[in-house]
Amino acid sequence: MQIDNVKEPIIAIRISQYPTDNLDEFLLLGRSNVGKSSFINTLIERKNFARTSSKPGKTQTLNFYLVNDKFYLVDVPGYGFASVSKDTQKKFGLMIEDYLKTRENLRNVFLLVDYRHKPTEDDILMYNFLKYYNLNITIVATKYDKITKNNRAKQDKLIRNAFDLKEDETFIPWSTITKKGRNEVLAIINNNLTK
Repeated sequence: MQIDNVKEPIIAIRISQYPTDNLDEFLLLGRSNVGKSSFINTLIERKNFARTSSKPGKTQTLNFYLVNDKFYLVDVPGYGFASVSKDTQKKFGLMIEDYLKTRENLRNVFLLVDYRHKPTEDDILMYNFLKYYNLNITIVATKYDKITKNNRAKQDKLIRNAFDLKEDETFIPWSTITKKGRNEVLAIINNNLTK
């Protein structure tokens, strides 16, 4: 898939602000600082289109990026942020839940986890929450290049075990540096487009 154009995001905090054109949507979820903005920029091959920040919790709205006038990448606030209040965390949680419950045009969820670490309790809770809604989920393990080749088999096993992935379930190792995983993610998007 060739990315020809990407529009500045439609920003929403409530259902009434979501796009109404009923195009396919692909949700990006992950804890704060997992690299969602870098993931978007690498996927669409644009530098700094999605704002990256060293400060976790920067995204505080639902951001709908229209790609190729065909589908949306939907970026939502990261979870597990220590730097925002409990009330704000709760608000983000409800915002994400509202989205999940109401979007019939949601085709796939990309759940981003940090390849360098064991998936957190929040990661596993989110994965089980998505499964409860019977959504298509793809786990994407970011920062793959930060682990040496010798340690990758150990990390693979750690992630598979944490999510209790079956033999036929897999995750996509992702690197913003080498663009590893980009073609696989684009293929999943392409295969799930309905129009």
